[in-house]
Amino acid sequence: MNGIDFENKKILILGLGREGMESLRFFLAKYPQNEIGAADKSEVGQLNPELKKIFEQNHQVKLCLGQNYLSCLNDYDVIVKSPGVPIHISEIEKAYQEQKIISQTEIFFNYCPGIIIGVTGTKGKSTVSSIIYEIIKRSGKKTFLAGNIGTPMLQFLDGADKETIFICELSAHQLYNMGKSPHVAVLLNIYPEHLDYYKDYSEYIRAKANIAIHQSKEDYFVYNSANNEARQIAQESAANKIAFNECKWNFSKKVNLIGDFNLENAKVGVIVGRLLKISDEDIDSAIAEFRPLGNRLEFVGNFNGIDFYNDSLSTIQESAIAAIDALGDRAQTLIAGGFDRGQPFGKLADKILASKIKTLILFPETGKRIWESVEAAADRQKKCLARISPFFVSKMNVAVDLALEKTQKGRICLLSAASASFGNFRDYAHRGECFKNCLMAQSNIKKGGHD
Repeated sequence: MNGIDFENKKILILGLGREGMESLRFFLAKYPQNEIGAADKSEVGQLNPELKKIFEQNHQVKLCLGQNYLSCLNDYDVIVKSPGVPIHISEIEKAYQEQKIISQTEIFFNYCPGIIIGVTGTKGKSTVSSIIYEIIKRSGKKTFLAGNIGTPMLQFLDGADKETIFICELSAHQLYNMGKSPHVAVLLNIYPEHLDYYKDYSEYIRAKANIAIHQSKEDYFVYNSANNEARQIAQESAANKIAFNECKWNFSKKVNLIGDFNLENAKVGVIVGRLLKISDEDIDSAIAEFRPLGNRLEFVGNFNGIDFYNDSLSTIQESAIAAIDALGDRAQTLIAGGFDRGQPFGKLADKILASKIKTLILFPETGKRIWESVEAAADRQKKCLARISPFFVSKMNVAVDLALEKTQKGRICLLSAASASFGNFRDYAHRGECFKNCLMAQSNIKKGGHD
């Protein structure tokens, strides 16, 4: 395999989530004679049935589970680390120093015979990846959508050829320590995020930078020149550079996307489509039929005369600001707050004061910090806070009840947490699901139209 030799190597799959399991299946199929290990912090009893079945059918796989799951790292030549496994644990840092750790992303980039389009950004990458995929699919070209959006990449390699186009949504975790960049790299934005995973913001930026800094002059880098971090990374890439925010494009058909940021997302799809020589007719048709993804400024419905929007994927202040801007003056109630990753909320506080929002419904842990930021901004700007009422909650049903009580008919309630979901919810999808389920469960609600 191009640059990576697994023959006669002892291989450890570290982390047995969705991506880790796909890596395990890949190596069992490609290197059945190798000694293969599987390590995860979960105990044996916590393994899912599919994984148990794999172990029962492949007795050569050695397990290292539970609290001491990192104790076996020294026993292997190659460690395939899943993105969810922390990087700043002493055993992991030592393995990186010994150059034993690789990622599924790096394996895919080395095996892939086709064209890779990589998309990253703190926010917007799933939407943009999906738009690009729909455009390419519309053209009739053979294409697959994979990566952070939910489908591990390795399973698409069988049957792929040099004409196959892969759209890979890439998180910072997947890009960390990468030594290759895609043929077409898209960088939407970089904002402070995942500061509980990286040493600091600078390390997070360097992980994102790997999408472009290994490109050649035959490659393309599509980036947002209005974002300082993206603009600096562009200077390090040898690729042909296209600043998508500076490009003009008039959509000839109606676009089913809310907000200027979503029009920018669609514009990226146009640019990539044209790079692949897809007709404007196919590009326009694909964009016209594209619908917003779930939990991304998703219209839930009208309840008691109030429009409810689910933007649960909003885990930073910038995405919540974009959602408030997109909905405009009708937005009256904001549900925010969640797991604290140490990110700032000053910009969000300024936006709340400048908006027509009157009710803040705030979850722990960051809800208190968001309100303190609003108070500090009001003091700094010498503005009266009397029009804004904060409510601190810990359960979604209480938040929804308050929203129904406090929001006027004809106005909007927006769930855009500006924070991660962990603590009260499994993930952002669970948070959004709870929001929608609590709305549906209200027996006294007079339902309006639903998408």
